[in-house]
Amino acid sequence: MTSRPAIVLASGSTFRQKMLRDAGVVFRVERSEIDERAVEKTLEGSGADPETLAQVLAEAKAVDVSEREQGALVIGADQTLSLDDEVFHKPADMEGARRHLLKLSGRTHQLNSAVVIARDGEVVWRHVGVARLSMRDLDPAFIGRHLSNVGEKALASVGAYQIEGEGIQLFEKIEGDTFTIVGLPLLPLLAELRRLGAIDG
Repeated sequence: MTSRPAIVLASGSTFRQKMLRDAGVVFRVERSEIDERAVEKTLEGSGADPETLAQVLAEAKAVDVSEREQGALVIGADQTLSLDDEVFHKPADMEGARRHLLKLSGRTHQLNSAVVIARDGEVVWRHVGVARLSMRDLDPAFIGRHLSNVGEKALASVGAYQIEGEGIQLFEKIEGDTFTIVGLPLLPLLAELRRLGAIDG
């Protein structure tokens, strides 16, 4: 029986690690060392949309780690949040989280979750999942109470919320699957890992 290729996740995200573990995927973690903001700067003025930005970042992570992990299938992932033409990053502090939620209040934003598989420095597969989330009109005082309740967890995601926790109360409508929203389009990824013979199928 031919041995299966090793699977490496090029991400320190505990959310992504949990999704893969819960799905029964055996993998190890090797964090990428790329400077994400430096990669973004190379795209300035290129007209790249937020989906492309997420894909470029995911590719950079996967390729970076795959050059050190010979023969392994390296999964890179990244997510951008876009509101019209503005791309959001993780808030640096609770005041940043408050500003994020004030901007998103009463509007529909898009989460673009890219996942890439690379082997020996070459991309072998890429996918971008998209979800659209409509936030309720939020009273500023409620935002303050909400952030006080969730604490530092608000700083762990680009939108300053986690739909798998109290953040779900911020929304009135969600279009897209939970995996994409949390940051890893799991069903397409599992299908590709099966096709590549890395998991049983």
